[in-house]
Amino acid sequence: MTVYVWEGKNRSNQIQKGQLEAASVEAVRSHLSRLRIVPRKIKKKPKDLFENISFLQPKVKEKDIIIFARQFSTMIDAGLPIIQCMDILQAQQDNATFKKMLKSIKDQVESGSTLADALKRYPNHFDNLFVNMVAAGEAGGILDVILKRLSAYMEKLARLKRKVKGAMVYPAITIAVAVIVVTIILVFVIPVFQEMFADFGSALPGPTLIVIAMSNFVKSKILYILIGMVIFFFAFKKYYATPKGRHAVDAMMLKLPVFGMLLRKVAVAKFTRTTGTMLGSGVAILDALDIVAKTAGNRVVEKAIYGVRTGIAEGRTMADPLQASGVFPAMVCQMIAVGESTGALDAMLEKIADFYDEEVDQAVENLTAMIEPMMIVFLGVVVGGLIVSMYLPIFKMAGAVGG
Repeated sequence: MTVYVWEGKNRSNQIQKGQLEAASVEAVRSHLSRLRIVPRKIKKKPKDLFENISFLQPKVKEKDIIIFARQFSTMIDAGLPIIQCMDILQAQQDNATFKKMLKSIKDQVESGSTLADALKRYPNHFDNLFVNMVAAGEAGGILDVILKRLSAYMEKLARLKRKVKGAMVYPAITIAVAVIVVTIILVFVIPVFQEMFADFGSALPGPTLIVIAMSNFVKSKILYILIGMVIFFFAFKKYYATPKGRHAVDAMMLKLPVFGMLLRKVAVAKFTRTTGTMLGSGVAILDALDIVAKTAGNRVVEKAIYGVRTGIAEGRTMADPLQASGVFPAMVCQMIAVGESTGALDAMLEKIADFYDEEVDQAVENLTAMIEPMMIVFLGVVVGGLIVSMYLPIFKMAGAVGG
């Protein structure tokens, strides 16, 4: 099939343009005739010179997948067959990369593959959770319900990610700006004062000498400092890539005074939301926990979830291994125990997730409120301290002249 670009006039004599995938120019003319459009130009769409260079192609974003799932569920609920749904979704897709992907998925489904198997070919965009839930929906005949749950789940998870990123970005940017400002002062500003103080008769104050020594060190060793930072970055990255390093860093992150509590709440919200969504969609609990563990994002939490999975495989409840892990709060374990005893575990997990979403909101607000004054004080002390240290000799000289 070839993509043709066409231009024509409708019944109101207005110019219309578009493109159509068809077998020939005659097929395009026939299609336009049915739409009562008189074609003026029909030609093959020129090939994109960069279509085979992956990094130059538009990325498929999480938002694209969420919109796809929601629109797909609406059309399935309206009674449209899967192939027709995929045709419509592909036609209205602006993202060229996603458009090509949807066409491939549609072709695979047309050739006899299940939708879940077709989606499985794109693991970077449709993860195990998405694929397994779609498979459960196809098997149970409730694909529209599953896709609606998936889109709602992904929207809530994306909102959670934005909150955490927002909490992390502010202090990171502030510290980066502070480092740049201090470096500029030490490399360019302090030497000017140093030259001015060269002919100063009396001894310089201690703080001024310390700042001058820092400036001389940074100026003379700045290349080595930058190289050291690069080496540290790559060494840390390599260490974090090892199982032992990943576990050690993730454990340390959970123990941090303020961020650690936030990360724990995020882990609980993600675990309960994901597990509850999968169980409610008909995915077996052992399969659900396996997928949830792999998407935990923290090795300590992942190990705890695998411990729960092992316990359930041995005939134990979910609550006991969770309690033993020490990662999840006692309240969460008790609520899960109640959900298991009443046979409404998926509903209980959703309630816990809703509660912890609010807890994350509150934690982010508290963190932001606490960080702002801390950053202001930090900048004031560091930058202000440097400036005051360089003005001390001037104040001393002015006092001597005044005396």
